[in-house]
Amino acid sequence: MFRHELEPRGLLARLERYGWPTLRYLAQTEVHTYAFSVAANYLLSLCPLMVLLLTLVRGVFHSQQMYNVVLQLLHDYLPSNQNFVIRNLQYLANVRGRGQILSLVMLFITSTGIFLPLEVALNSVWGFAKNRSYFMSALVAVMLALACGSLALLSVYLTAENLKFLGFAVGEGNFVFRGAAFLVMKAFALITTIAIYFLIYWLLPNGKVPVRAVLPAAIATGLVSEAAKYVYILLLPWLNFQEVYGPFSVSVTLIFWSFWSGMLLLGGAYLSAAEHADRVEAQRASAAEE
Repeated sequence: MFRHELEPRGLLARLERYGWPTLRYLAQTEVHTYAFSVAANYLLSLCPLMVLLLTLVRGVFHSQQMYNVVLQLLHDYLPSNQNFVIRNLQYLANVRGRGQILSLVMLFITSTGIFLPLEVALNSVWGFAKNRSYFMSALVAVMLALACGSLALLSVYLTAENLKFLGFAVGEGNFVFRGAAFLVMKAFALITTIAIYFLIYWLLPNGKVPVRAVLPAAIATGLVSEAAKYVYILLLPWLNFQEVYGPFSVSVTLIFWSFWSGMLLLGGAYLSAAEHADRVEAQRASAAEE
């Protein structure tokens, strides 16, 4: 898949070496298929995930601070119609009954739909010829879903504790607290996003992937995806989904954002594999010269 050259040094050299090949990779039909599959299943998993998260922080941790942090993070994460989505998620989380159990079941099902096509895509990027069996892929998907959910819950807890300390230090309700609280939430959310990307890049392929190869890609993809979200929000008025899709514009907005997030994830995976291949080739060339 890769044309081996000496490993380029410097940001501009890397962009020159890997930029165009990455764009060619992202233009492939199967890459779009993987990204759309991920986007569809992500949309199906978002509601169960948030219902379970809100139920846990309210019913198990009994923390109003954590509950508020989840709502604020969700408001920041959603590209549009935040109040509508959050209001309905709160209603679903407050309804007692089988909803929480069904949410857990749906989360397990949709997590397979997210991670299975990603595994096939990452195996192709890294040159691993054999995919896991369906049962093993489903098991890895569920374990990754639990790991990602645990990271999200840990991030919410740490954010809430830091906000509590911040409130004691500077007082609540003033502009200093609001500004510092926003930075704290963004910092923990970004770290969590990078950690989730790292787990996907490192554990999902059916083969050994070096940490050194995927950690920089996870950091870069996390930063780029955060910036891309705000670019997408700025473009939404020109896209005007409401005029085309009417009441379904909320779902369309989310699925398009999920698609572009999937493309960014796959682009980061390709870059990490390409850089690693060049690094290995350079090491072999150096060893042959000695």
